[in-house]
Amino acid sequence: MVHTFDMHSVRQRMRQGLILAMLAMAASTRSAQTQRGMQGYPVINESWQSAVSLATRTTPGVLALVLEINSGHLLASRNLTEAGQTLATPGSTLKPLILYFALASGHWSQDRRVACTRKMTIGNHQLNCFHPAADPMDAVQALTWSCNSYFAELAGSLAPEALQRALNERGLLAFTGLAAHESAAAFRLPRTRQQAQLAGLGVEGIRVTLLELAEAYRSLEIEMTIHRNEKSAQVVFEGLSDSASFGMAGQASLGGVRIAGKTGTAGPESGGASHGWFVGFAPTDAPRVVVAVYLPRGHGADAAGVAARILAHSPLRQP
Repeated sequence: MVHTFDMHSVRQRMRQGLILAMLAMAASTRSAQTQRGMQGYPVINESWQSAVSLATRTTPGVLALVLEINSGHLLASRNLTEAGQTLATPGSTLKPLILYFALASGHWSQDRRVACTRKMTIGNHQLNCFHPAADPMDAVQALTWSCNSYFAELAGSLAPEALQRALNERGLLAFTGLAAHESAAAFRLPRTRQQAQLAGLGVEGIRVTLLELAEAYRSLEIEMTIHRNEKSAQVVFEGLSDSASFGMAGQASLGGVRIAGKTGTAGPESGGASHGWFVGFAPTDAPRVVVAVYLPRGHGADAAGVAARILAHSPLRQP
């Protein structure tokens, strides 16, 4: 049997292959840009900016911003320069990032339960829990109530490189491109289990900006949407939803818009007054924005209250 060699068909297949390769490369590039938030400089939305301005006008020193999830555009901000340059320990806001990584990588089971010791000291840090007394908690409950015993056990079980990877995968340790002259996150690779626990709890060995934290939560929401049918995404989303509904971040629900999110309270590594964070995405049924708040003095619940005021004035409350 004699086979004919059709150069026209060969060239056509080569062109088709090249086009498909270019499309795949473009899609990969767009995906990387979406996850890392490199979207250029702010695109301010008048309605959202008004909401942020009204909600923060009586709160001195507050840093706040709203990011559009799909585009990564900055819709509104308060003290943007400081939001990109102020480095602070992130406290419990790291917990959902680490939990998602541990569940998705198979390192940790959502059904594993850890008993809360209530009072806990690691190094020079007093890390007591103030949530309601409960039986040993699973992943959803621990995230809802921000149990330090649970997350100290989880963080301490991760290799230092795995802990760093959990943060890198969400872009937390990278520039966001949302403001000029950003500060770079500071992360010290843990050398001991105790250092890994303190880093995982966000109280030592790591400092980030509000821009970086907001972008990390945007990346997390995108990742969970892509993998919405996987248990790791369902567990973390449920924990964040419960946290901002009736858990430790419940103040965020007072704005009349359902939001999933997390508070964080921490102080400087050398001691001193505490600062507070809240980061979340709304509305929970179809997240469109990330709302992030940082208070240089205060607690996570205070920051969640500011987020609630932003939502109360926001376009999400409009019919």
